[in-house]
Amino acid sequence: MKSPHFLLDTNAVIYLHKGLLKDPLPTGRMAISFITEIELRGFPGLSSEQEAWLARFFANIQHIGLSEEIKETAINFRRSYRLKIPDALIAASAITHGAVLLTHDDQLHKISELTCRSLALNTQ
Repeated sequence: MKSPHFLLDTNAVIYLHKGLLKDPLPTGRMAISFITEIELRGFPGLSSEQEAWLARFFANIQHIGLSEEIKETAINFRRSYRLKIPDALIAASAITHGAVLLTHDDQLHKISELTCRSLALNTQ
């Protein structure tokens, strides 16, 4: 399995689904972290239409699971940057796989070891 060019943060998938992204996603191999799938599929108010959309989306994207390296990097990020566990795991997944993190989360942009790209949103 080839490394992804980009890792989508949970908020990126939400904005994509809602049609809120101003620009299309960049061209390249996309992936999500296992924690993003848990966050999205575990949302209590998920409708059947949203579940179907997510199932199609997840079927066509690379998934990154938990590895020892991701776990250790996430632990260091929690200590150094006081991140919540999901954010630390997503950031660690991106770094471990050499991917650019596509996110709208300002806190993740503060991680010096991480390459992030902002997502512009439609202003309506």
